[in-house]
Amino acid sequence: MRAWGAIVAREMLVLRRRWASLLSSYSLSPLLFMLVFGLGAPIEKIDGMSYLVFLIPGLIASSVMNNSFSLSSDINIARFYWQVFDAIRSAPVSDLAYTLGEVVSGVIRGLLGAIVIVIIAALFGVFLSINGLLIVSIVFNAFVFASLAVITSMLVKTHAQQAMLTNFVITPMAFLCGTFFPIENYPAGIQTLIRLLPLTHASSTIRAAALGQPFPYGSLVYLAAFGAVCFVGAVYTIRASKE
Repeated sequence: MRAWGAIVAREMLVLRRRWASLLSSYSLSPLLFMLVFGLGAPIEKIDGMSYLVFLIPGLIASSVMNNSFSLSSDINIARFYWQVFDAIRSAPVSDLAYTLGEVVSGVIRGLLGAIVIVIIAALFGVFLSINGLLIVSIVFNAFVFASLAVITSMLVKTHAQQAMLTNFVITPMAFLCGTFFPIENYPAGIQTLIRLLPLTHASSTIRAAALGQPFPYGSLVYLAAFGAVCFVGAVYTIRASKE
């Protein structure tokens, strides 16, 4: 088995041991958001569709981000307590192979989270269009945040620092980037800043693909470019952590 495949296999073994708790965590927050914002909110329609239909693709984008980025916590535990990273570093595993293995496992986490939300949405009577553009959009979204997870896990020194990054970077994106409301509702200056964030483009592509709207290919290109930069940065931080 290739080195990166061995890294993925290890992460999948970890997920298999925790599958019940992971599936619960993947489903609880989206379910609460659908109940509170989708059914309990006074908003009936937005952009000509029911608010619940508008909300679900945004929840997919946000959930994929959170689940892929949660990889950083597991990497930190492996580094600080299990010394797994030191063991891998002493093995004949290249920086590229290690990064690719971790990122692929993060993408798988993101896909699992997306599948859970699609199933929950169907229970609420919302059936999304499952197509190639939707899958590609989800994968690119997961790729971006899995790569960012590797970067941050190599830069932070404590779990507290990792939690701070999540609170100040990931959580704001979940609420600002078109998940709950169109970004056009914000003032023009704030819109400009929000359009620089990757989750904005992920929400746009996932919503368009899932609801059969005109697809924003420019946003998909932005995600691909952002992900490529983050992946290169992840390889660099892995290399730097060895020095």
